[in-house]
Amino acid sequence: MNASGYTRWFKDIGLEDVPLVGGKTASLGELYSALARQGVKVSNGFALTASAYRDALAQAGAWDKLRKLLDGLDKRNIAELAKRARAARAIVYAATDQEALRREVGNAYRKLEEEYGANVAVAVRSSATAEDLPTASFAGQHESFLNVRSPDDLMLACRRCFASLFTDRAISYRIDNGFDHFKVALSVAVMKMVRSDLAASGVIFTLDTESGHRDVLLVTGAYGLGENIVQGTVDPDEFYVHKPTFNHGFRAVLSRRIGTKQIRMVYAKGRSTTRNVTTSKAAREQFCIDDKDVLELARCAIVVEKHYSERAGAPTPMDVEWAKDGNTGGLYIIQARPETVASRRGPEALESYALQSTGKVVAAGRAVGEKIAAGRIRLIRTEHDLRTFKPGEVLVASATSPDWEPVMKTAAAIVTDHGGRTCHAAIIARELGVPAVVGTENVTRLVKNGMTVTVSCADGDIGHVYDGALPFSVERITTDELERPLTKIMVNLGNPEIAFKTAMAPNDGVGLARMEFIINQHIGIHPMALAQPAKVRSASDRRSIERLTGRYRKPSDFFVERLSEGVGIIAAAFYPRPVIIRLSDFKTNEYANLLGGADFEPKEENPMIGFRGAARYAHPAYAEGFALECAALRRVRSAMGLTNLKIMIPFCRRIEEARNVLDAMAGNGLTRGDGGLEIFMMCEIPNNVILIDQFAKLFDGFSIGSNDLTQLTLGVDRDSDIVAFDFDERDPGMLQMLRMAVTGAKRNRRHVGICGEAPANYPEIAKFLTELGIDSISVNPSSVMRTMRVVHEAERTVAKPTVLAS
Repeated sequence: MNASGYTRWFKDIGLEDVPLVGGKTASLGELYSALARQGVKVSNGFALTASAYRDALAQAGAWDKLRKLLDGLDKRNIAELAKRARAARAIVYAATDQEALRREVGNAYRKLEEEYGANVAVAVRSSATAEDLPTASFAGQHESFLNVRSPDDLMLACRRCFASLFTDRAISYRIDNGFDHFKVALSVAVMKMVRSDLAASGVIFTLDTESGHRDVLLVTGAYGLGENIVQGTVDPDEFYVHKPTFNHGFRAVLSRRIGTKQIRMVYAKGRSTTRNVTTSKAAREQFCIDDKDVLELARCAIVVEKHYSERAGAPTPMDVEWAKDGNTGGLYIIQARPETVASRRGPEALESYALQSTGKVVAAGRAVGEKIAAGRIRLIRTEHDLRTFKPGEVLVASATSPDWEPVMKTAAAIVTDHGGRTCHAAIIARELGVPAVVGTENVTRLVKNGMTVTVSCADGDIGHVYDGALPFSVERITTDELERPLTKIMVNLGNPEIAFKTAMAPNDGVGLARMEFIINQHIGIHPMALAQPAKVRSASDRRSIERLTGRYRKPSDFFVERLSEGVGIIAAAFYPRPVIIRLSDFKTNEYANLLGGADFEPKEENPMIGFRGAARYAHPAYAEGFALECAALRRVRSAMGLTNLKIMIPFCRRIEEARNVLDAMAGNGLTRGDGGLEIFMMCEIPNNVILIDQFAKLFDGFSIGSNDLTQLTLGVDRDSDIVAFDFDERDPGMLQMLRMAVTGAKRNRRHVGICGEAPANYPEIAKFLTELGIDSISVNPSSVMRTMRVVHEAERTVAKPTVLAS
């Protein structure tokens, strides 16, 4: 290879250096070597460097033509932008038609043929010098081509890549980000194709894309070539892996979600080098890769992130593309670049969006971002429709195209039929700070132009499109001057979908993780109906259960996996801070509402003080269901390595009942003290307070359930319109109960906290508990900042007793 030529071989030198954080640089050659040393496969190839682009344009005298063409361009004039961009591409395409360049490309391709065989298929990818910076992604701005197979076709593809430096979207993007058109150059990477058309491909982000949480990585995948995921034309499978426990040797997928994967891109013949085919129903219902592949991809992504972070001198989350070869089964990394949106969010302020009321749901899909916006719908079916788009409208389409970026920037929100959280629409929406709901499947068939809707991404993983303009609030919370109290301020949480976002805010962990939400929303089936499916009498319920559990070896595996994933997400989000999970505390009427539940639940006149909590766990009527709960929690601590998870028993009436439950837990592999396992008890029955010295011998700590304790102390049903006014945690009798609970726990050197809104709602209760020396106060996420201020102020006026470690 001529050292002065324009081609560079990946294994030898790599692409020209590209800038990273802090002005440091790293080359593809260095990355190739670093990955190879650690067993990561990278598709081989060569590159036309940016020097080839610059020299070709200089030899053809193209620079002056381009400057004159782009001088004075107003990007807001869409038609004029398109006209000049088209002319600029023609200039570059003509200028790069040079014999010396053609000869080098042909020679390099023949070298690839010597290694891989005649007519080897290659991918032709563009890479601009201002692309994939930590401050600007340029996602989808330039062209790439797949399944290119001859020197002549390869040369045409390389020239089209060079010309794509002047696509409409790239010109617009450079103007918006302050880049000089003529100081940006483009190199072309030519890579041997991985036969992912016969297997799968996808994208990995080494952080959570919505919250920016750094301790997890997200793997997405679909069948076939990866272009469909990037462009958002398929809804991919998703997998989370927790990096800290992975680095400690635990090999478990944290959670998984199956996508519809409607189509797959495969090789084609003739002028169209690729085509889409429909994915079979059987394939859609299976994950495109198995857990072993997910964990290997996670390992590779962690290696890539570590390499670039070391080069940059700062943590550098990455956006990594991967492919699986259908012939060999090998997994390959085919592209890596810094993530440019979520990783740049600062901790100095938090924005919290909340709907003030709800309405009719028009469509639902994957939420991108955490914002809410309202506006009139503009349906985009063809590029012609873009000309009618007005700023502030809601852009609705089957999928978005990189060419739409100038219009997307002016949208109030974006909604698509197809796509996952790593598709083009999602990436651009995050970068623009625009709420988006992707993968709704049929929104374009359900809405009409001019219809007013509210797009909400504030409720977790699922985004909703509501009919009409709904009122919503935006709270901006500054954290830079927040003074943290000595008392631990924790959160009550049930929804795993908001765990990463919640964990990013100041707090000391989760004081109450509610298992009921996960069972109700993510499982929906009564545990006993899965343990004993033959006893489900309803044919309709049986069919629904079979449909939900069809992928599993036995129905109970569905419960264990889904519950462990929901709990695991919460434990991972807050790791290594403590997370206290409360065992299921449905009442019988609530259990009966689950699929198959009516066949296993008695009818009670007063479920509130009936067959609930600890009474269920060792009882023959629920023992097999309780075993499934234990198996899920054991998986979180043992397989996932999330030993920050503590377990709490609710509504435990008597000492004998406590012993029975602890014995049942031990029989199911959850023995207090093993592997550092701590078991807490809810202190929510007057008998818990009266006998706290005896309960303290059995448990590691207590959490005061102020709601039930108040109801049972005062004999008040807070849901009754007639007597609810008597529900008041500030009642003298209730204050005495709180005093006895806190002082009793501390007398026995046991952790004691409270999980309820009373300290947030009533500053005098916060002060009272602070005077008593309570160890932790756990409130809803929206109350954390207010509670911290109240408790900090209370601590300033009282002599705070020693706080036990949580």
